[in-house]
Amino acid sequence: MGQCGITSSKTVLVFLNLIFWAAAGILCYIGAYVFITYDDYDHFFEDVYTLIPAVIIIAVGTLLFIIGLIGCCATIRESSCGLATFAAILLLVFLTECVVVVLGYIYRAKVEDEVNHSIQKVYNEYNGTNTDAPSRAIDYVQRQLHCCGIHNYSDWRNTRWFKESKNNSVPVSCCLPSISNCTGTLTRPGDLYQEGCEALVVKKLKEIMMYVIWAALTFASIQMLGMLCACVVLCRRSHDPAYELLVTTNSYA
Repeated sequence: MGQCGITSSKTVLVFLNLIFWAAAGILCYIGAYVFITYDDYDHFFEDVYTLIPAVIIIAVGTLLFIIGLIGCCATIRESSCGLATFAAILLLVFLTECVVVVLGYIYRAKVEDEVNHSIQKVYNEYNGTNTDAPSRAIDYVQRQLHCCGIHNYSDWRNTRWFKESKNNSVPVSCCLPSISNCTGTLTRPGDLYQEGCEALVVKKLKEIMMYVIWAALTFASIQMLGMLCACVVLCRRSHDPAYELLVTTNSYA
């Protein structure tokens, strides 16, 4: 009966190690996705510490590759030391992912304040050229999120670019894709996106932070199961004489 329990636990451990390798790739992908998205929206942020959860997620993903290797070797070789190391590292990663969840919620709550504080400044720096980073950022956001201005297209009237250009037009990135030959003129507001960008940028960045939070919670649960299985194998091995005899016999054979 004890041997059956150990075998079941070992089978689960091997399966979990395969999951850890898959999880490592997923976590690294999520972290990289956050970095790439941040690069598109970084002009709307002044607090670079918002990237900390993404950095930790990538580090955890890299560590999971090593954990999977240690776990497989320890399980196959029946190594008590290896299994103990495996369980200890899993505990460390579990605690790290708990930190990611906490930081994710903290920075998710700060997203709106960050965007509200910086978006007006970014719009004021717009000059309509592709070589200018703030201009590229605004045009990208307006096209990707289908928005125009901070709260709506009329916000462009208060920008330096609008006042200097004196053509009563907003950037063509505000134009609806279904409208051909749109010039962004405010005499035809029906050709423009009606929703402002501020709320959509906040929503997008909060969604991305939630991806990090849910990924950390999901894989923390899997790692908890891995720790339990490793502890079961270790405890059974130390208290089951039949199992020790079987291991010793197999070793001499």
